[in-house]
Amino acid sequence: MEAQCVKISMALIQSENCFRGDNKLPTPQEEAGSAEESPSCVPGQAKASSARVLSPEELDRLGREGALVSGFKQMKLEKEAQKNWDLFYKRNTTNFFKDRHWTTREFEELKACREFESQRLVLLEAGCGVGNCIFPLLQDDDLNIFVYACDFSPRAVEFVKQNPLYCPERCRAFQCDLTKDDLRVNVPEGSVDVVTLIFVLSAVHPDKMKLTLENISRVLKPGGIVLFRDYGLYDHAMLRFKAGSKLGENFYVRQDGTRSYFFSKEFLAELFEETGFQCLTNDYVLRETVNKKEGLCVPRVFLQSKFTRPGQSGSS
Repeated sequence: MEAQCVKISMALIQSENCFRGDNKLPTPQEEAGSAEESPSCVPGQAKASSARVLSPEELDRLGREGALVSGFKQMKLEKEAQKNWDLFYKRNTTNFFKDRHWTTREFEELKACREFESQRLVLLEAGCGVGNCIFPLLQDDDLNIFVYACDFSPRAVEFVKQNPLYCPERCRAFQCDLTKDDLRVNVPEGSVDVVTLIFVLSAVHPDKMKLTLENISRVLKPGGIVLFRDYGLYDHAMLRFKAGSKLGENFYVRQDGTRSYFFSKEFLAELFEETGFQCLTNDYVLRETVNKKEGLCVPRVFLQSKFTRPGQSGSS
């Protein structure tokens, strides 16, 4: 089964507004050119093995970022992280994110992981938001799947449970701080075939990212897969942060108190490998987003990767 699971590939998605992280940006002013806020975007993207090369103007901007946010404020942001995400969902309810119907196409390849046709696959969506990824998956009658879905925000989890499509026989949603709440309270150890970690790890403090991966590893089957996509180094969003927003290397705070880290492929690979994962694919996805309405053309950079937990999977 392990060899079959390795065949899972993450297709390049045609519009980044399918991804949760692109929709986390709180205001159009803070993130001009965001696809979710700009319906007239023209997509186009390519994979790259190295980080985007900055222009002299961009290098100068990064060089003028100034001092880091004070230690006191950083501790306050960490303490209030859950509250800030809960307020985000209070403001936007279920209207901010679009349903990710690409997932039914993407997860069609999960059928290759089955040892027998009627086998039910188990998925963990770490950072489920209000369920825009879950429900298109569950609506696919051809995909026999059970989904565990957790989110940092209690309010987001309640929105998932209130959705008419929520079915406890096929989905279990629960609140979880991935950095400290043991997933095994809600998910049996070694039971998950695939974990999706889509624009989630960037919101975690870098010092706690390893804790998140260790937590996920405990519920993932040997030979199981982690599908990862998140902000890449030198993404347009990173270059737009103003002075007073920098928390650390490649780590920033938005106006609403939510935070974002921008990954290099080297940092991500080391992070996963130190936690016992094996890297299968790890590439930058470079996009040039054109907003015809605003007359803007901005470079977007994401990191799209796939990791496995080594070991021989047993029969499910």
